Amino acid sequence: MPIPMWVTRVNRRVTNPLMMALSDDVPPLATLHHVGRRTGRRLRTPIFAFPTARGFVIALTYGPDVQWLRNLEAGEARLVRRRVVYRLADPVRLHGDDGARLVPAWTRAGLRPMHVDEFVELRAEPIPSPRVR
Repeated sequence: MPIPMWVTRVNRRVTNPLMMALSDDVPPLATLHHVGRRTGRRLRTPIFAFPTARGFVIALTYGPDVQWLRNLEAGEARLVRRRVVYRLADPVRLHGDDGARLVPAWTRAGLRPMHVDEFVELRAEPIPSPRVR
C-alpha cells in the first residue's frame, strides 16, 4: 500500500474538510459523489482527477482497496470538477505506465517516490445543468 492507512484517518478529519472547500472549483481537485454500498449513505470524497480522452483518471494513492472505489464499482457515481457535474461509468483499473502516462508529468514525479502505480480511468459524461429562468 503506497500511503499508510493511518494517514487516511488524519486526512478524513483534517485534510479532507479543507480540500472539500476547494474541490468543486480548483482543478485538478474534484469532488467524487458516491453511495455507500452497505450503508446506502451519500458520501463525498475530495480527489485529484485528471482529464483523459475517455473522461478522467485518478491515481490510487492509498492503493486499490479504498472504499470510494468499491462504491463506485458497485453503483453510480458523479464527479464535480470546475462546477461541472459528470456521470461516471465503466471504471478501468490501470497499473504502471498504462495509468501513469495519463497523468501530468508533475503528478508522475510526485507519485513515483510514494511508489504509487495503480490508477482508475472512468468514462465521464457531463450532466446538463437545469436552466434557471
